[in-house]
Amino acid sequence: MSDAPLRLDKWLWYARFFKSRSLATQLCSAGKLRIGGRIIDKPHHKVRIDDVLTFPQGRHIRVIKVLALASRRGPAPEAQALYEDLKPPQTESRLPPDTPAVVARRGAGSGRPTKRERRATDSLRSRE
Repeated sequence: MSDAPLRLDKWLWYARFFKSRSLATQLCSAGKLRIGGRIIDKPHHKVRIDDVLTFPQGRHIRVIKVLALASRRGPAPEAQALYEDLKPPQTESRLPPDTPAVVARRGAGSGRPTKRERRATDSLRSRE
């Protein structure tokens, strides 16, 4: 770990936010990342310790504070030591956790569903 500034796309890859450096570069080039509230659209922008990064990842908005700069892409525990997650993603559920899942079941030996039964199943699925 060093103190010299590091390219933004490299740091995101080293910290294991993206599977490949090209995915990190795409995010930076799309202008979807902010450092300290300022939009960054260049993957070669330099990251420094104590910078706060804000970017979308999947369905979540990540807010990350840079704690250290790495010199390689190491194992996950080493990568997690590079940042502090200021807003960790929360698991979202449409149903309360104690609600049992509703699954359509067919009796054993009843064969394939008829066209009418398939249409009824499809209309139930389209409501969700």
